[in-house]
Amino acid sequence: MSEKAFPRTTVAGVSLSRMIIGTNWILGWSHRGPAADQQIKHRFPGGNEVFPLLKTFLDAGVDTIMGPLQQERVMQEAVREVRDRTGQNMILIDTPIINVDDNEAARREARATIHRSRECGATFCLLHHSSAEQLVNKNLHQIVRLDDYTDMIRQEGMIPGLSAHMPELITYSDDNGYDVETYIQIYNCMGFMMQVEIETVASIIHHARKPVMTIKPMAAGRVTPYVGLNFTWNTIRTCDMVTVGCTDPGEAEEDIEISRAALEHRFPEIGKRASPNQNQDAFGGK
Repeated sequence: MSEKAFPRTTVAGVSLSRMIIGTNWILGWSHRGPAADQQIKHRFPGGNEVFPLLKTFLDAGVDTIMGPLQQERVMQEAVREVRDRTGQNMILIDTPIINVDDNEAARREARATIHRSRECGATFCLLHHSSAEQLVNKNLHQIVRLDDYTDMIRQEGMIPGLSAHMPELITYSDDNGYDVETYIQIYNCMGFMMQVEIETVASIIHHARKPVMTIKPMAAGRVTPYVGLNFTWNTIRTCDMVTVGCTDPGEAEEDIEISRAALEHRFPEIGKRASPNQNQDAFGGK
């Protein structure tokens, strides 16, 4: 594996690794079923168990992590473990779920949630898609009252963004000039969980006015890392990012090497897959 740092991009003046550490495969959201969710939770009951995985990413220069960090004890513990044991700080992208009801009590609740993002050490605060999409008015091509929440984020000293499972959030935000510095968007070669065709989402990403953090490149395990990562890295811009979820350090090493190879237009230096007969001619011979 290469010792050089992973390629970086800049979002709102902040340098981020172009690979972002995803948290679904740490927190138990497999997009497969309850049994798979429980397997993940059993593997990662606390921050100490997560540390070797995060350390593998950090050693490769991947220092950026995304997820609902403030609401998950395991992630808070894991980030502290990294800081205490390595002396390194990670760049945290929190995706809080907030109350977006249009009344003062809800605004107080939203403000308190956003404040907790700051308390957990987040640099970026991107409204979770389940909250942001409640504000969308397709008839007006607007995200109603979004400015209320981006202002709260700015007041806490964080950088605002949007989790945009609904691709219209990117176009509406750009068209209306909202105070949004980056987007999260589902993007993979299967179209898994994407609301329109792959080509359409690719076009939206390429025309976005701000860098895009793509997620689910391997369609939650439905395609191999070689296929999923090669597709995504080779069809986004140099300012955009890819969020990768792993279950152990070995997977992280493979995904990092496959990603480096994709960016360098070479074949990755990884071993062959196991088989009862490893010397089959179809596997490249002995």
